[in-house]
Amino acid sequence: MKISLKWLREYVEVALPPEELAHRLTMVGLEVADIQTIGSQWQGISVARIERVLPHPNADRLQLAVLGLGEREATVVTGAPNIRAGDLVPYAQQGASVRDAETGELKKVRPTTLRGVKSEGVLCSQRELGLSEDHTGIMVLPADLPVGAPLSEILGDVILDVELTPNRPDCLSVLGIAHEAGAISRRPVKSPDLGYAEQGPAIEELARVDVLDPDLCPRYTATLIRGVKIGPSPAWMQERLIASGMRPINNIVDITNYVMLELGQPLHAFDHDKLCEKRIVVRRARAGETMTTLDGTERHLSPDSLVIADAERAVAVAGVMGGGDTEVSETTANILLESANFDPKSIRRTSQALRLRTEASLRFEKGISPDLTALGTRRATQLMIQFANATSAQGLIDVYPVPRVYPVIELTPREVKRILGASLAIPDILEPLEALEFDCRVRASEAGSAEDTVIEVKPPFYRLDVTTTYDVIEEIARIIGYDNLPMTMLSGRVPELISDPLRALEVESKGILVAAGMQEIITYSLVSKTMIEMVHSEGDGRTTEAIQLANPMSPEKEYLRTSMRPSVLAALAANERRDVESLKIFEIGRVYLPRPEDLPDERKVLAGVLTGLRSLRNWDMPAEEMDFYDAKGVVTELLGRLRYPVEFRRSADPWLHPGKGADIVVAGTTVGVCGEIHPLVRERFDFTRPHVFLFEIDLPTLLTCSRERLEYQALPRFPGVERALAVVIAADIPAERVREVIQQSAAVRNLRLFDVYEGDPIPPGKKSLAYSLTIQAPDRTLTDREADEIQQQIVNHLQRELGATLRS
Repeated sequence: MKISLKWLREYVEVALPPEELAHRLTMVGLEVADIQTIGSQWQGISVARIERVLPHPNADRLQLAVLGLGEREATVVTGAPNIRAGDLVPYAQQGASVRDAETGELKKVRPTTLRGVKSEGVLCSQRELGLSEDHTGIMVLPADLPVGAPLSEILGDVILDVELTPNRPDCLSVLGIAHEAGAISRRPVKSPDLGYAEQGPAIEELARVDVLDPDLCPRYTATLIRGVKIGPSPAWMQERLIASGMRPINNIVDITNYVMLELGQPLHAFDHDKLCEKRIVVRRARAGETMTTLDGTERHLSPDSLVIADAERAVAVAGVMGGGDTEVSETTANILLESANFDPKSIRRTSQALRLRTEASLRFEKGISPDLTALGTRRATQLMIQFANATSAQGLIDVYPVPRVYPVIELTPREVKRILGASLAIPDILEPLEALEFDCRVRASEAGSAEDTVIEVKPPFYRLDVTTTYDVIEEIARIIGYDNLPMTMLSGRVPELISDPLRALEVESKGILVAAGMQEIITYSLVSKTMIEMVHSEGDGRTTEAIQLANPMSPEKEYLRTSMRPSVLAALAANERRDVESLKIFEIGRVYLPRPEDLPDERKVLAGVLTGLRSLRNWDMPAEEMDFYDAKGVVTELLGRLRYPVEFRRSADPWLHPGKGADIVVAGTTVGVCGEIHPLVRERFDFTRPHVFLFEIDLPTLLTCSRERLEYQALPRFPGVERALAVVIAADIPAERVREVIQQSAAVRNLRLFDVYEGDPIPPGKKSLAYSLTIQAPDRTLTDREADEIQQQIVNHLQRELGATLRS
């Protein structure tokens, strides 16, 4: 919300410098994000009177404006079509800076001779001053300004850009900010001028309003403004609208926008003569009903949307935007002025459904007081009578079947102390509340204790956010200042820390993976239906079971994911499209598995992907592609550091490449998978790299497995015997099974598979596995004979359990 300091000071006498006011507003919860000074670049620009307008002696399209500057005169050559003797205009003398009318960039005014006549400066348009984009003519200033005065003193202003929290819609107005500024500076706030005379017949004879859905429109007021003269609004009003980020249109539209910014009540002006039967009907849209809004777009309305209609068709989307059929134009003579209150949820749904957000819908969505409607009507009527040469019909149509009841909230000094931790006397409690215009009454307690004295507080009508005792106490603390409350030491029992094993496992896993060279990513839990279908194989069933959002933001975020796989693969694909050659990423996130007649099972799952080169390209090192064993190595490192005994068994997961995937097994329980993704999955994600490797671990399942006890052993005192062992086994026996059999011997250390071979002279259906190992005893140095005996025992076990033979 952009607030003009000049405008604000019309309602409350704030003597604080802008920076101090911004700080004080921020400290009470209204954050001032920016302070903009209008006119800071206007040095050398002043108010001038056009004394005479003379024709240019050498050019038909140019004129000479002789300017009075108070103590001297100056002549300016201009081609502006709107200069007249007697007008006051902004004059930029030589050396001043103005904006270029074409580029908008600042440029200095330099001595110029146009067609043989010297021009002593420039007459400025609004665009050249940076006030608006209007460059149709010279800006004409109000006639009562002092000639020769610096323009920065006349039109200069300070704009505060206030960022509001959703619970303070009352501050989406100058008057709302004035209430806050008045409270922090302890200054009274003035009321807007609402006085005007009514003329002619009663409004009930000329217009009719029917509210068919009072739940969605609790209050609707209307006045009839007759004989309006459409034209530009006053210059000061245009300046304030521009400073607030709005574009001036004409006096009627500008007044409705001005009142909305001033009071916070959105208004709409209908051309009364274009309303069928001169009637307003507030109803829900009919099925299939359409209308064209003021932006020229045809809108398809649903029965959930509230509309303003006449006797035949919808003429406005209630609380959002008016329609083109009843738009105010240059020929408009009579105005039906609407000021209404609408249900916030209804306006929010309609605005989202139409993808149409306006200043009006912004205010109605947050909720504004129904008591503002009549206030807004009277203020706008008063301004239209004054600046549109109009008259107002007698009376006001006010449909308000169930007036709002505002709460009376009770609190005691004891309760204030309990919440704030500070003892405040009753006057210290009343003073900030009364500064905020809260109505307070003190009622003695039955116990007679000062701490139990009851204070009845009635918030002002525009503070709909104050409904409980805690809200009132917060207001007290805000205005006193949180930094002014006395500091107290914490007392009481320190709450017990409740351990979360799953959270601890997650944090520990992240540290290990990052140390292993992986990068953590965070993706959305919401995915598209296409992504769900990409992930799950046909017949999996999860595609149709994925939970669909009732009101998704977009089709790309319509379902809760049932697997982490699409998230990490989509992230990998996005990086690959941006020419990232190699990547190792992981994420620990939630998946949502539907359960019948219950909330979904939310499980924490770890997923990671690897692709590309094992190390950066270097002149002295060959470029090697990562393979299955890189992914397996990461998983082994992770589970090893977590002290989980891990095994890898052949996997039948349809996601993984046949023969290049493994189930991750811990203590007999399958906790995840690891391997190269299936070529069909790789094609679906449009990967250009030939190999992409994936691992996935279900953390809750892993947590149920037993960890190995951490035991410490002394370093070996005696040397070991290094041996190599090559065995021939059936090709379908995994190397992991061979490792298990070899390690049954307590003397084996440092077992490593260093060669796998199939082909001549190995028989068909067989393969050769070669291992290096250390045979070592803890209490002595083994002899070669003892080492041979242990090695033969290992060979015998392999032959007996796996049918293995020594390779000759």
